[in-house]
Amino acid sequence: MTQAAARPATSDRKPDQKPDRKRDQKPGRKPGQEAVKQPRSVRVVLLALMLAMLLAMLDNMIVGTAMPTIVGELGGLEHLSWVVTAYTLATAASTPIWGKIGDMYGRKGAFLTSIVIFLVGSVLSGMAQDMGQLIGFRAVQGLGAGGLMVGVMAIIGDLIPPRERGKYQGMMAGVMALAMIGGPLVGGTLTDHLGWRWAFYINIPLGILALVAITAVLHLPKKRSGGSIDYLGAALLTVGITSIVLVTTWGGSEYAWDSAVIMELIGIGVAALVGFVYSQTRAAEPIVPLHIFRNRNFTLMSVIGFITGFVMFGAVLFLPLYQQSVQGASATNSGLLLLPMLLSMMVVSLIAGRVTTNTGKYKVFPVVGSVLMIVGLFLLAQMDTGTSRFTSGLYMAVLGAGMGCLMQITMLVAQNSVEMKDMGVASSSTTLFRTLGSSFGVAIMGALFNNRVQDVMAERAGALGGKMTEASAQLDAASLAKLPEQARDAYQFAVSSGTHSAFLLGSVVALGALLAAVFVKEVTLRGADSSSPAGD
Repeated sequence: MTQAAARPATSDRKPDQKPDRKRDQKPGRKPGQEAVKQPRSVRVVLLALMLAMLLAMLDNMIVGTAMPTIVGELGGLEHLSWVVTAYTLATAASTPIWGKIGDMYGRKGAFLTSIVIFLVGSVLSGMAQDMGQLIGFRAVQGLGAGGLMVGVMAIIGDLIPPRERGKYQGMMAGVMALAMIGGPLVGGTLTDHLGWRWAFYINIPLGILALVAITAVLHLPKKRSGGSIDYLGAALLTVGITSIVLVTTWGGSEYAWDSAVIMELIGIGVAALVGFVYSQTRAAEPIVPLHIFRNRNFTLMSVIGFITGFVMFGAVLFLPLYQQSVQGASATNSGLLLLPMLLSMMVVSLIAGRVTTNTGKYKVFPVVGSVLMIVGLFLLAQMDTGTSRFTSGLYMAVLGAGMGCLMQITMLVAQNSVEMKDMGVASSSTTLFRTLGSSFGVAIMGALFNNRVQDVMAERAGALGGKMTEASAQLDAASLAKLPEQARDAYQFAVSSGTHSAFLLGSVVALGALLAAVFVKEVTLRGADSSSPAGD
């Protein structure tokens, strides 16, 4: 394999400043900086990083398929949603903290620790004897998962200059596609043949392989910060994020949007986040240094990332539902239903990365990607009960192409917009905004979808329609087949109407991404020849 230097792509200039090659190529280092050891191969490191990234992304997809069996054995149906919510909460809340720990104490140690925590959570989840234990152990898993995602992005930011980083985007998009397509299939197979506990145990061999590979081939200079973690900021941010995720998860389902519980959570969340912002102006080592948001490109990429998460996870939720309920597709192969969107996203992401690497230019991709995302969502909003799978597949491909232009470019530009010392918090903040966007997307698009389905069912099926959707606006394939033909036709029409409303809302929200993309400033990406080694 080709040998490559594992050195951070950094320099002393400001993020928005164009490279001064004479200054950047000076051989001298700042006092205390060490030479960075070369790994055996950057490609081997990247393979291990992609494996770790696959762990975090694959887990929820596999577990989702196994949940009916888990509930059948452990009981606790009323707490079912917490199995997913606990994982999501822990992941979102820990993401910024992992980024800061990596910046302060070294990327490699923080990343290996997150893998170990994730594996411990996986083993404990597989050994759970009741639903309460499973929920708690899933939270442990989520704590580790928060570090996995941030660690992958930040280490890649350390090893590969932004100018070269684009060509690896296809790998990241490929991992996401593999998780979304393969997760349900692997989960179903493991549950049917080995039992649901193997939905968690499957993480062990993959995680150990990633641990061994990272330990052996990743060599970064060690660093020890003189400061300490901003515990007050971490606590306030955790409370704020937890409140936001609970509001978006419970609102409209567990509790009415105007209920006392939701109002209290909103109040707690707002107060905690306001307190967090204030604390960051006082902390010696803030969890999220506010100065990174003074950079226009970083702020715009955070907005685009939020909207991309909003749209993508909404699409992942409603497209399979539409194809199962209206087009009669099998739920067993639900991951395959998204293949046109995911393949398009992967291919376009790979092309965008190559072009960015060859030219150093990237502004065209956020603009074109936002346009394609808007168009794709608008086309999906036109689907009805007569839309063929081929037509819906084409519409999904358009949306996938738009997201392919945006998914990794947002991270690349965000990392290029900050100094090397803030690489971890930049990566974690971008990841966090995308995660929060997905929570809002699922909640808001879901509420609109459910309300539309219930209204249409009441109009077309009268009292029967109201009873059918009283508990939930979603019926599985088995329940749908048992309905009288008139009620089934009404439900299919209602689902297509709900899908129309959800995707139409998505296309309107996506206009915000286009507006942000227009104002992105084209700053030349730093290359290997414009970087000076820096400590990790």
